[in-house]
Amino acid sequence: MLRDVFGQAMEAMRHNGRRTAITIVGMAWGIATVVLLLAYGAGFGRAFETIFAQFGTNMIGVFPGRTSEQAGGSKAGVQVRFQMEDAERIQETIPGVIHVSPMMWKQVPVQNDLHTYTWEVDGVTPELQDIQKMDIAAGRFLTAADMQQRNHVVVIGAEAKTKLYSGLFPLGQTVRLNGVAFEVVGVLKAKMQEGDDNINRIVYVPFSTMGDLKDTKYLDGIWMSYNGDHKAVERALRNSLAASHSFRPSDRNAIYVANIMEQLAQFRIISLGLQALLLFIGALTLGIAGIGLMNIMLVSVQQRTREIGIEKALGARKRHILLQFLAEAMVITGIGGMAGIALAYAVSKTVGSIKFYSALASNADAADIHLLISPNSVVMATVILVVVGMISGMIPAIQASNLDPIEALRYE
Repeated sequence: MLRDVFGQAMEAMRHNGRRTAITIVGMAWGIATVVLLLAYGAGFGRAFETIFAQFGTNMIGVFPGRTSEQAGGSKAGVQVRFQMEDAERIQETIPGVIHVSPMMWKQVPVQNDLHTYTWEVDGVTPELQDIQKMDIAAGRFLTAADMQQRNHVVVIGAEAKTKLYSGLFPLGQTVRLNGVAFEVVGVLKAKMQEGDDNINRIVYVPFSTMGDLKDTKYLDGIWMSYNGDHKAVERALRNSLAASHSFRPSDRNAIYVANIMEQLAQFRIISLGLQALLLFIGALTLGIAGIGLMNIMLVSVQQRTREIGIEKALGARKRHILLQFLAEAMVITGIGGMAGIALAYAVSKTVGSIKFYSALASNADAADIHLLISPNSVVMATVILVVVGMISGMIPAIQASNLDPIEALRYE
């Protein structure tokens, strides 16, 4: 029976070939729009994830500030100062913390035989490489031996290497930091860099050696990586530092916490909102194509009224007529859907990626919006297509099945 029904549907489509072709094109355009909009929304979300991933997402930085609330007998406005004991306390007492690196920084003259620049020099421990996902382009990062022996070694950023040494091999070269000689032992891979951001010009030295450039009694900041809930880790961090420095945990100005996962979570909400909006727009576009299908089917019902009357006179029941016209609508929907998905894949392959972050930053091609069509996007678009096709086909099919056979036979 189903074979006969679909055979009738195909015969009806061939009889009205031009009209059917136009309807199929409309459905194909609608489904292609839905798939591509979903791919764009997903690509937008992936772009943000890529931007954050280059620095590491499970990462928190904490920096000293000045109290703004009274605590105990202390007035507001007290300067908070971190020392090495704070870094050790965080490592030992905060649940989920993996690596901790104290940090000192200072703007100093960076010189070799040909060039002199004033750049940021950071005194860090080897753990910072894992915390901030620092990939090495050449050489190595700082080691525990460098810390213990107070070695005068540096790891430089990609831009620093280009400006200081151009095409020369930098490893083993000598660079002077504030007049003190250091040996270049590593070069970092370039990170995404906006405008005049100095991320690729920073020079890293062992924390123990930073004492030759600056007093290291008080830390400028502490970075850490962790496992688990970022909110719980931040809460434990604030409580621990508040207890040791006598300020209220609620005092947001006493310490500044850079919680990367918190920032990423906010961008994920924006991304989900955008994807929902694009899905809504795509569904509306497909709905317009469904209205076109409904109109075509209503015209088909009107033109075949006498045929319907004959079928009913020969014993066809309502469900047979209903299934006949619904099958025709679903065949048109299915052909249009397959053509639309194929069109969406062709467009995504042709376009490839859309400039996004690379328009603002260098080394940021990976953070552009790539139109990668996922199986989830295809499934979601197919579900919308089936719903639209069923609704668009059901209304004309119901009208056809409810025709009075005597009135239908009289129809001219």
